[in-house]
Amino acid sequence: MRSKRIEEIKDYIYENKTITLDQICKNFKISKSTIRRDLDEILENSDIKKIYGGVTVLSKKELTSFEERNISNLKTKERIADAAGELVDDGDIIFIDSGTTTLHIIDSAITKKNLTILTNNVQVISRAIPYDNLNVISLSGTLNRKTLSFTGSSAAQVLQTYNISKAFMAATGFSIVSGVTNSSPLESDVKRMAVQRSQQVYLLADSSKCGVVSLITYCGLNKVSALVTDAYPPKEVCSYIEEHGGKIIIAK
Repeated sequence: MRSKRIEEIKDYIYENKTITLDQICKNFKISKSTIRRDLDEILENSDIKKIYGGVTVLSKKELTSFEERNISNLKTKERIADAAGELVDDGDIIFIDSGTTTLHIIDSAITKKNLTILTNNVQVISRAIPYDNLNVISLSGTLNRKTLSFTGSSAAQVLQTYNISKAFMAATGFSIVSGVTNSSPLESDVKRMAVQRSQQVYLLADSSKCGVVSLITYCGLNKVSALVTDAYPPKEVCSYIEEHGGKIIIAK
């Protein structure tokens, strides 16, 4: 019976958290067209959402305001940003993502010479104003007050014209299967473009975000040059990052 199969597929998804459509088809011996029809019912009024090539169970955590997130776990965020700041060199062209951890990169940046900062982060722009050694390029777009960032396709289009040395990226969560994820659909185009245009991609994320899957994947974990965090993630995550040429940097 179709109704029984749908319930069994739901249970399978909840058990695995994130799963590909191919895995579902193989496990239940059904075709892609069948699972796509079943998903119409499974996704309705549930916390199961489609991602590229599969489905995932969303974290219950909603996007809170920038101020609330900035206060939360502040010392850890500052430590992570300090460690990431050591990766910034004189003459770099860097992208500073919108986020309450990446924001603190600016504290290290103010000591650098001839540094160009591209950002959609209102707080980064504000903090950089007093420093003549910082060349700040602001992305255009619509102001998102919850994230204090400029978002939308126009911001991504502006970013597309620049060559970036290093991108310092924020995330709501990261995992091997779902990659680096974000809660705000409006920011995702900018994040994807920053990753695409950067020679090095540094993910700044505390250990609580490991294994968390949020609404939208903006890049694979294999694209991360280094994960800058406060504690080592599980062995399989470390191995995956290192096997793809990345490294783990633990903040002191």
